[in-house]
Amino acid sequence: MTMAIETIEALIEGGKATAAPPLGPALGPLGVNIGQIIADINNKTADFKGMQVPVKVDIDTDTKQHTITVGTPPASQLILKEAKVDGGSGVPNRDYVADLKIEQIIKVAKMKQDALLGKTRKERVKEILGTCQSMGIMVEGKVAHETIDDVNAGMYDKKIESGKTELTEKELNEQEEERKKLQQEIEERRDEFLEQAQGVLDSMPDAELSEIKGELSRLGIPAEIQEEVLPSATPAVENVDAAAKSDDEGEK
Repeated sequence: MTMAIETIEALIEGGKATAAPPLGPALGPLGVNIGQIIADINNKTADFKGMQVPVKVDIDTDTKQHTITVGTPPASQLILKEAKVDGGSGVPNRDYVADLKIEQIIKVAKMKQDALLGKTRKERVKEILGTCQSMGIMVEGKVAHETIDDVNAGMYDKKIESGKTELTEKELNEQEEERKKLQQEIEERRDEFLEQAQGVLDSMPDAELSEIKGELSRLGIPAEIQEEVLPSATPAVENVDAAAKSDDEGEK
């Protein structure tokens, strides 16, 4: 005799499932203990507070037993939540948006352990560090690839093996101050690039756009800054071309 399994899937906020829609109305007709299922879901999703996570509830309609499977957001989302920033860096090898502690990397690695390739905790931690590297997020005051070297050297073995994931209030406060400092540095660096780029434009009023781009690139002005300042130079170049064309037509 085969079991009859009813499957219910829903997207809920971590730790905040309720008997309201979509879960309650779907579970009600199955004659199960809705309160217990909701409690089990909230227990399993507590670490995802503030994030939407996919949940699947498989119910044996004969025995009323249930199995809960919780999906997880992408590692990048979990990292951003720990960093308390909206997004990663646009230039991850230059601008760093946050500085995490190894405990937070261990936490994300534990959350994503079923989706990671690493067979050991240490390997999974290094995978998450690799994601931090691509997002412009530092770890333990260093760029992430340097922290990977420290992990390889065994510097964090005790914390990784113990599974420690919590930070003290002092550490959280220090982290917030560091985040603000990094953001200020990004803004100051951007202002410096803008000022430098504007100086180039002012010194080359009659130059063609390609010449201006070449000089900006030679000075190491980032592409995004070039895109921001160059449109203001385009009309001047177009006006010069238009005037030349008008002169040619007049001569004809």
